[in-house]
Amino acid sequence: MAVRPIIRFPSPLLTTSAERIGRFDGTLRQLSDDLVDTMRAAPGIGITASHIGILQRLTVIEVDPQTGPRSFVNPEIVWQSSETAWHTEGSVSMPGVAEEVERPVRVRVSFQTLDGETREEEAEGLMAVCLQHEIDQLNGIFWIRRLSRLKRERAVKRFEKFNRAEAFPGTQ
Repeated sequence: MAVRPIIRFPSPLLTTSAERIGRFDGTLRQLSDDLVDTMRAAPGIGITASHIGILQRLTVIEVDPQTGPRSFVNPEIVWQSSETAWHTEGSVSMPGVAEEVERPVRVRVSFQTLDGETREEEAEGLMAVCLQHEIDQLNGIFWIRRLSRLKRERAVKRFEKFNRAEAFPGTQ
């Protein structure tokens, strides 16, 4: 297991659709383990292979440390509720920035396990938000595209300011 470097916004890899995974082997398990380590180090509660520059349809989500991380291979939303709610979102690829995003309250997701077993699950609350956010990422939709133009521009400016402060501590 290893912490991998995270691709930062505005890398074009973050707006590129990931490819379906067809091989379920030790390499996939290792990638999943690395994503868990990378997500926890970021820190975050969700990450995709795209976030580390690997355009494969794999996401890891850990909304509750007691139940641990879950891996979703080739996830797709097959149903979503008409009821929506606002949640604060951000990205490990855009640290220092968070905004309110409106998403369906419940979703049903089809995915495969790390062993290739096909499953379908319904999720609500934070898990539903995370699944939608990470599946968007796998589809090449970076989270700020869900914001209004004004909020998106403000988010980008905050990120640029965050990057300057990170590069030159003590400056604004």
